[in-house]
Amino acid sequence: MAAAAFDFYWEDFPVGQERDMGRHRFTEEEIVAFARQYDRQRFHLDAHGASATLFGGLIASGWHTCVIAMRGMCDAYLTRSACLGSPGLDSLRWLKPVRPGDEIVFRARVLESRPSSSKPDVGLTKLAQGSILGGIGVSGGPVDGDEVCARAGIEAIRERIEF
Repeated sequence: MAAAAFDFYWEDFPVGQERDMGRHRFTEEEIVAFARQYDRQRFHLDAHGASATLFGGLIASGWHTCVIAMRGMCDAYLTRSACLGSPGLDSLRWLKPVRPGDEIVFRARVLESRPSSSKPDVGLTKLAQGSILGGIGVSGGPVDGDEVCARAGIEAIRERIEF
């Protein structure tokens, strides 16, 4: 069985690199649908009930914004990378409510990158993933988390180098 070929390996995520992960406009219908299934708090479920809360109206679940960010990451690069998973997030904060009609821009920046000390074919990358709504951070103050990627291997690296 042949090994899978990927567009991106650990070596393709140098410190300081930024990646656009797309944008998304949240609608009232999708906010409520997500809330009905996953986060049944009144400020996510219906505009009338939400008007009597601290938020003064309907807002998206923070988890909803995370799911959309994850989809953007997958579409932008993750499904084409040799990603081996993630051990988790170091921090996550929701800094501003997301309301129906709001559009969020998602970006990721590589903070750290190092080869694994125990597995020579693996590298670890720490990403900061931020979301911007009208110039203000929305989720992720930033979201800091690790990603584990396979390394390209010497033959693949030789093919990438132009002599």
